[in-house]
Amino acid sequence: MALVNFRRDVARAPVDARMAALLEGCSMEVMPRTAAKIESFRALMPKGTRVYIAHIEGTPFEDMLATAKRLRAEGMEPMPHFPARILRDAAQLNDWVTRYKGEAGVTQALLLGGGVSKPHGDFHCAMQMIETGAFDGFARLHVAGHPEGNRDIDPQGGEAEVMAALRLKQDFANRTDADMAIATQFAFEAGPIRDWAARLEANGIDMPIHLGVAGPAKLQTLIKFSIACGVGPSLKVLQKRARDVTKLLLPFEPTEILSDLAANRPANIEAVHFFPLGGITASATWINEQKGP
Repeated sequence: MALVNFRRDVARAPVDARMAALLEGCSMEVMPRTAAKIESFRALMPKGTRVYIAHIEGTPFEDMLATAKRLRAEGMEPMPHFPARILRDAAQLNDWVTRYKGEAGVTQALLLGGGVSKPHGDFHCAMQMIETGAFDGFARLHVAGHPEGNRDIDPQGGEAEVMAALRLKQDFANRTDADMAIATQFAFEAGPIRDWAARLEANGIDMPIHLGVAGPAKLQTLIKFSIACGVGPSLKVLQKRARDVTKLLLPFEPTEILSDLAANRPANIEAVHFFPLGGITASATWINEQKGP
């Protein structure tokens, strides 16, 4: 007996022009192990898509470099992470930069403190790496932003230290020709994003925002990552949904937060950056559906 295909032919919803505009030029984050599961990035993403390569502590540099080389070969724009606290010294930093540039054509980088509490070497923050001059000549530098704060940087809460660090980076951008932007941690609610974007302006920080959002994923997966990454006030969006048992098995999609932001978009939000917590393919498929043919 032939198997019946139960896949529904669902009419595609009309493309929201504002959503499509917000998603123009969006980026994706991968790790070497998640990138290895993708047969072809060309089949999922437009040529020139910026793909961040997350450098988690313990990941061999050779794996990072191989991922960057593959992305470049497939027409993507690799942007590897440089986590200050896992680097040994300036010599190691320069070695990484030299090899990324020479072997993978890397000209873009995300500079961040890194997810370890105690530095492994001479660096403890992104600004120290910038000041070495290792990234002179790079086409673009991104730094980390935390719309809901960061307890590693401001242990007592608030954002005084986080904002001070961003002002230093803004000062560097002002006195150099560096093309810089702020890549944020993911969030689930538009209100805190708008408030943070306004506070950046009030503090004289005009580096454009590349807003982090989580791609489609199971609710339990998002809650787990949110707690691990210190996502704050907007976590209540997931917790509220978790109380509705009818939605527990459905993937959570970033439609609501991005539709809200697209309808009333802060001027300093330049692009969207996706954390594919439910898989790279799932995130890329969702993006392509929203942007339309």
